[in-house]
Amino acid sequence: MRLRPPIVATATASLVLATTAGPAAAAGAAGAHLSLAWGIPFAGLLLSIALMPLVAGHVWHHHYGKIAAGWATLLVIPFAIAYGPQVAAAEVWHIVLQEYVPFIALLLALYVTGGGVLLKGALVGTPATNTALLALGTVIASVMGTTGASMLLIRPVLRANAFRKRKTHTFVFFIFLVSNIGGSLTPLGDPPLYLGFLKGVSFFWTTTHLFWEFVVCAVILLAVYYLLDSLAWAREKPVVPGSGAGEPLRVEGLVNLALIGAVVAMVLAQGYWRPGEAHLLGETIGIERLVGIAVFVGIAWLSMRLTSAELREANGFAWGAIAEVAKLFAAIFVTMAPVLAILRAGTDGAAAPLVALTTDAAGQPIPWVYFWLAGGLSSFLDNAPTYLVFFNLAGGDPHYLMTQGALTLAAVSCGAVFMGANSYIGNAPNFMVKAIVEENGERMPSFFGYCGWAVVFLIPLFVLVTFIFF
Repeated sequence: MRLRPPIVATATASLVLATTAGPAAAAGAAGAHLSLAWGIPFAGLLLSIALMPLVAGHVWHHHYGKIAAGWATLLVIPFAIAYGPQVAAAEVWHIVLQEYVPFIALLLALYVTGGGVLLKGALVGTPATNTALLALGTVIASVMGTTGASMLLIRPVLRANAFRKRKTHTFVFFIFLVSNIGGSLTPLGDPPLYLGFLKGVSFFWTTTHLFWEFVVCAVILLAVYYLLDSLAWAREKPVVPGSGAGEPLRVEGLVNLALIGAVVAMVLAQGYWRPGEAHLLGETIGIERLVGIAVFVGIAWLSMRLTSAELREANGFAWGAIAEVAKLFAAIFVTMAPVLAILRAGTDGAAAPLVALTTDAAGQPIPWVYFWLAGGLSSFLDNAPTYLVFFNLAGGDPHYLMTQGALTLAAVSCGAVFMGANSYIGNAPNFMVKAIVEENGERMPSFFGYCGWAVVFLIPLFVLVTFIFF
């Protein structure tokens, strides 16, 4: 039996990936025969991302691509020994074609277009202004996706706070709100919800059934952020810069807003338009996905041609952040595959004791367990396939889950979307924001440092959500 890893679509890119049932089904069968030892390279990669910037920062920053590739190799070589070189090569090609190329093409389009929008004028990072920017990003994330909203607003936030000394909390809460929780109201907002939409969940089901969970999380986090930033402002007593004072806000690079709209439209179109399949070197892929790749690359090219170099320089645009994400997530895609395959195998896999926790003695689902298991795994695995795992564990029937099983579906949806904020790799925009901030010379918490912020501010909030809703 051929061992085919599951679709491993990271963050927003998942919107264009998990639309075929074949690989997922094969992955479930394969996962039943895998031991947890196959997850060692993934664990090693996570520890490298977490620890090496702290203990060997110079080595990591100069060789992170080689280190990530080394962990992927430590999975591929044993896999080739166990299943044969041809099977191993076919699996790598599957990940590259079906998962990685669509992922990086979509992220590239959003990165380039977002970097071509420049907000100018009297934008000063006061607590009120920062809170308003985070609130705006939280709202628009459900329309243009968490990745699109993050790429659009992170640079204006950086510029508005350039004169501030205490600002790390602003970027952390930006990830919490704009890159994750803000995407919970529509299928366009975050990949897990889009996959539910493709499975038959109504487009506005999430809007009506996750609205109050979204409101509670957003309002509390914005209020806490405003308090933190006000305290930081009072301690810092910053000198507000005079440059741009009195100048009205204006947006330059408007063509890029239209191009971002084209990206969102293409993503949505791929959920409806199915013109057939193409065969490339033994792999079958939907034509709509190949068209999507071409469109995303074309949009990035157009954005570079239509946006002046002066505007991008003023916006602090550079290629380092996207290069870092491209290298690290290539290895994450490969090493994560067996872990997701084991989970997808359900009660037949090595994670069966974990899966068994989702139902009570009578076989009925336990919503709060779904919330925490889907969320906990989404904190470190890709939240889109994790959502599918628990969607199927809950029965996989969208009509039942939208009605009698609505509480369970809401728990899975909230867990996958909200708790993607618990680590840098829980959702692709998280790491992208981190990379852009650091590329602009600002400090971000370490991997464990960021998780510490999540433990302090997010976990208590999610406990409250559990008691109120699940």
